[in-house]
Amino acid sequence: MSQGAADERLVVNGSRLWNSLMELAKIGGTPKGGVCRLALTDLDRQGRDLVVSWAREAGLQVKTDKIGNVFLRREGRDPTRPPIVCGSHIDTQPTGGKFDGNYGVLAGLEVVRTLNDRNIQTEAPIEVAFWTNEEGSRFVPVMMGSGVFAGAFSLETAYAAKDIAGKTVAEELARIGYMGEEEPGSHPIGAYFEAHIEQGPVLENAGITIGVVTGVLGLRWYDCVVTGMEAHAGPTPMALRKDALQVATRIMQETVAIAHRYPPYGRGTVGFVQVFPNSRNVIPGQVKFSIDLRNVDVERLDAMDRDIRTFIERTSQETGLPISLEQVSYFPPCPFEESCIEAVRKSAEALGYSVMDAVSGAGHDAVYMARLAPAGMIFIPCKDGISHNEIEDAKPEHIEAGCNVLLHAMLDRAGVVC
Repeated sequence: MSQGAADERLVVNGSRLWNSLMELAKIGGTPKGGVCRLALTDLDRQGRDLVVSWAREAGLQVKTDKIGNVFLRREGRDPTRPPIVCGSHIDTQPTGGKFDGNYGVLAGLEVVRTLNDRNIQTEAPIEVAFWTNEEGSRFVPVMMGSGVFAGAFSLETAYAAKDIAGKTVAEELARIGYMGEEEPGSHPIGAYFEAHIEQGPVLENAGITIGVVTGVLGLRWYDCVVTGMEAHAGPTPMALRKDALQVATRIMQETVAIAHRYPPYGRGTVGFVQVFPNSRNVIPGQVKFSIDLRNVDVERLDAMDRDIRTFIERTSQETGLPISLEQVSYFPPCPFEESCIEAVRKSAEALGYSVMDAVSGAGHDAVYMARLAPAGMIFIPCKDGISHNEIEDAKPEHIEAGCNVLLHAMLDRAGVVC
């Protein structure tokens, strides 16, 4: 029987899930109510140890791979079937909150606890995963554990990454005792689900409980450098200036304008700016800044790329100033698999929750998992759309609702032994 969403009476223990989230949040808890638990620190080890202890209490098998990804397995009737996996991460930003990542992991654990409470056996195994260094706050690249698992970059590259103190991922994994023996990527996955706070304001503004995530925005990151000539702000006439900042601001405004030309999911952001020499009475001679372009499909993202390149070339010709543009990162848009999207949608509807389709503007481990297996995500609202912030918050009823949807979506794919 593969019915998951058909039995809306099967629900999780919301209080238990909330209490688990609050207990984990004590590890690395900050005075403002947030969490600072950076990847591969002693606090990360304590968080990992706590989640693993809860998993063992729930009767789960624990496996760890060489990049520190941890898999918590509840066996199915047919252990030869690839497991239906859910998960996220438990590392945080330096000023992180209680829910980003942590919710996806502990919601998965609550799914298992609920199945145990109800003596429900699944056909396929159920697994909960937590991935190493998703945030990328201490080590880059971001989404490291899932990226190595999916073959996006090598284990050797990840091991060699250093923090600002010069400590490597390999050294710190070994030090905290989470360098496992399993080869990353050798672990089978039948389907993957990730529950997450939205990290944006759309669901809350719409008064909707469940976002059915259809995909993740692709992104292109660039470094742009405009080179002019420093000169005294007083004696130099306006017509004779080579003001790098004034030219740079034209490109910054165009970045936003491009995003508006490709709605509804066009995004354009300049978040980093360096002005040289950055002196009050000196005309800027060089400006370096970031450009972040995002959209939901490849064609629109490629069009945005062409637009910014065309504008920069034309601006350089018009002003006579050299302008360089280097793409430093590219993630293609990630559409999720239709059967997983539908499993989330029908589970939410069967449970009576308000539902809308959503697109994630942020990256998640599910992006890499979607390269390997059918994948989907579940969003719940977060207060004021705020995340990566100590005041990040979510309502207990939404936390419970998202976990109920996760439970039924996973049962839809895993099947239930009659």
